[in-house]
Amino acid sequence: MAAAAAAAEEHTVPLLKKQYYENCPGCKVDEQKELKRGLPIREFLSIWTVVLCTVLPISSLFPYLYFMIRDFNIAEKEEDIGYYAGYVGSSFMFGRALTSVFWGLVADRYGRKPLILLGTSSVVIFNTIFGLSVNFWMAVITRFLLGCLNGLLGPIKAYASEMFRAEHQALGLSTISTAWGIGLIIGPALGGFLAQPAEKYPTVVSKDSLFGRFPYLLPSLAISVFAVGVTIASFWLPETLHNHKENRAACDDSYDALETASGEEKKQPANLLRNWPLMSSIMVYCIFSLHDMAYAEIFSLWAVSPRKLGGLGYSTQNVGEVLAVSVGFGLLVFQLALYPYAERLLGPVMVCRIAGVLSIPLLASYPFLSKLSGFSLIVLLNCASVLKNLLSVSIVTGLFMLQNNAVEQHQRGAANGIAMTAMSLFKAAGPAGGGSLFSWGETRQDATFLPGNQMVFFVLNVVEAIGVLFTFKPFLAQPRGRTATTQ
Repeated sequence: MAAAAAAAEEHTVPLLKKQYYENCPGCKVDEQKELKRGLPIREFLSIWTVVLCTVLPISSLFPYLYFMIRDFNIAEKEEDIGYYAGYVGSSFMFGRALTSVFWGLVADRYGRKPLILLGTSSVVIFNTIFGLSVNFWMAVITRFLLGCLNGLLGPIKAYASEMFRAEHQALGLSTISTAWGIGLIIGPALGGFLAQPAEKYPTVVSKDSLFGRFPYLLPSLAISVFAVGVTIASFWLPETLHNHKENRAACDDSYDALETASGEEKKQPANLLRNWPLMSSIMVYCIFSLHDMAYAEIFSLWAVSPRKLGGLGYSTQNVGEVLAVSVGFGLLVFQLALYPYAERLLGPVMVCRIAGVLSIPLLASYPFLSKLSGFSLIVLLNCASVLKNLLSVSIVTGLFMLQNNAVEQHQRGAANGIAMTAMSLFKAAGPAGGGSLFSWGETRQDATFLPGNQMVFFVLNVVEAIGVLFTFKPFLAQPRGRTATTQ
């Protein structure tokens, strides 16, 4: 019996033992991962709240942006409001595009945790100032500065891939895209319910109060208070970056060292720009990001625009109710329970393709919803909104996995910085292009071919179709030997 137990124990010892360095935070995390069994629930929740904190300011303004631009009295005609709304929505992404590579390099040199603290702190300051905006340019500048200093989304993707064991990495990256998707629901819901409180809740908020004089401060302040809590909690997050240079590959949690020991050595390009699996996945990511940001802008503008212009004639509160359906419960269940199974069965690339194809007929149905009213409109609009978010988040999760598995740990911050820069440029074009497209669509209500908003959603579908096309060879190359990308 003793001999059998000894033999069994011998077989459990890994063939290649990792070397851990004293006083290295990355090694401490790796050692804890090796010893810990079961789902790392606390780590999932930590990443989820950090990502949610940075996503909420991106989307919270969409339900009331139409009315904010109207109150600034900068648009000469009602049809021009979409143009100016697009510039405010784009300023955040433009600022983030200018600084994402820099923050990625900083994360690779000084660690992921400092960037997380900087990003959450910037939400506290500049998101609050945005709520106090009294003119168009103040709104644009504060959003731009928030984007410049909010550089944590790139490092947090590297952080998630380093925090979890190999079998939990799909779920870890799914946590990021889940938080992103839920943020795109909760953010507009907060904006819809809390904007213009003196008009919605006159018995509670008077027109002479602070929130009456600044009708868009309350949703910004609510998000900033949440960001304060996240910033404080982030001080206890562990650092995952290794602070030693020797045998760093031995500490890499991608298990490349094990594969190398078995006789098949993989060469990673030193120059990230020549790493085609990385760059091709970023290219596809940019196309879908452009689509998602344009959709978010167009959906809110379409929902609050008048019925005579093909919209739904909703108030900010109505939009908030639509986007708060179950507060993302369906999205949360899908990503945490069903997506990892689908990814293991089909692979991230196939999941992206299926989700992209299903999005096309769904979007094509949107213009016809404006013909409905009452209960049927509410039910179908809620179902369409939830399904669209499920599909979008599934695409983003798969592309996150491809990007992080295309590079080693010491390059992940820079790689995600490049991805964030490219994605932010495309997302900056999303609101501006979406707002302009929406305003143009409203001027062609009597056109013979795709009148009004039908043209708007048709263009969105064209972008989605291009994204699906780019998931095939030779456009998309997959890294070899990575378990997360098997098809």
